[in-house]
Amino acid sequence: MGCRRRAADRDSGPSGRAAGVRQNRRVPVHEITDPDDERIADYRALTDVELRTRWEPPHGLFIAEGELVLRRALRAGYPPRSYLVDAKRIDQLADLDTGDAPVYAASQEVLQRATGFHVHRGVLASFRRRPLPTAAEVLAAARRVVILEDVNNHTNLGAIFRAVAALGVDAVLLSPSCADPLYRRSVRVSMGEVFAVPYARLEPWPAGLAEVRAAGFTVLAMTPAPDAVPIQRLEPAQRARAALLLGAEGAGLTRAAMDASDVRVVIPMRRGVDSLNVAAATAVACWELGRDDPL
Repeated sequence: MGCRRRAADRDSGPSGRAAGVRQNRRVPVHEITDPDDERIADYRALTDVELRTRWEPPHGLFIAEGELVLRRALRAGYPPRSYLVDAKRIDQLADLDTGDAPVYAASQEVLQRATGFHVHRGVLASFRRRPLPTAAEVLAAARRVVILEDVNNHTNLGAIFRAVAALGVDAVLLSPSCADPLYRRSVRVSMGEVFAVPYARLEPWPAGLAEVRAAGFTVLAMTPAPDAVPIQRLEPAQRARAALLLGAEGAGLTRAAMDASDVRVVIPMRRGVDSLNVAAATAVACWELGRDDPL
C-alpha cells in the first residue's frame, strides 16, 4: 500500500485516452475499448463458473471484485497481476502503489461485454495465487478449526469464511471436492475475509481426519441425527480443541466422514425445523464454541 497522494491530473487532448480516464501518478492508465483485448483476458466471461474454475487455478490467478476486497487482498500480500476499472472510477485507485501491475480502464459497456455482467462496484483486479500450506502446517498454528466436506456452493463457502473470521476460528480445512475459496463469488461474499483465514486441502478424504485427531483436536460432526449431543452440552475437554465438521447443503456429511468423527453434535431446533443452511449452522456453532473466549 502506498502513501496517500492527491488525485491524478485530468486527462486532456493529445494523450488519446478517453474522456474521464485519469492518470495514476505512478503508473499509466491504459484505455480498453475492445472487450476482446488480450490484455484483459484474465477478466473474460467471469459469470461462466465452469470456464473460470478450469482457467483460474491452473493459471495461478483469482479475481477480486470491489475496492474493499482488492485492498484486503493487497494487505494480505497477494501480488496483483492487473487492475480493470470503470473509467469513471479510476480515482478510487489513486492512492494505491500499483507497482508493476498495469491499470486498465474501460467504459461500463466494454466492462459488461468482457466480463459478462454489470460491474456495479466498478473495480476488478487479478491477483496471483500463493502456494497453499499443508494441513499439518495449518493445524500446528490453530486451536479451533472448521472442516468442510463437499461444500461446492461458492456463496455458502464465502459466508462460512466470513463467519470463521468473525467468530474466532483459526483455520479451515477442505475436502478435495470443496469449491475454490478464491473463486470471485466466494471472495466477494466473504468480503475478502477469505484472505485472512488460513486454509488447506485435507487429503486423503476422509482418512485425513485421523491427522486432525492426531494433532490433538476433537472432531465434532454436525448432524441432525437423534443421537447427536446438543452443542451447548459438550464437555470442556471436547470444546478445548474443536474441529467442527460440516457437510454440503442438503446432503450433509457422508457416512464415512461421520464414522471418522469423535462426537456427533446438533444445534437444537424449534418449530419442526430440522437444520440450518450450512453457512448459518457454521456461524451458530462457531459462536457457541467461542462464546467464553476473551475479545
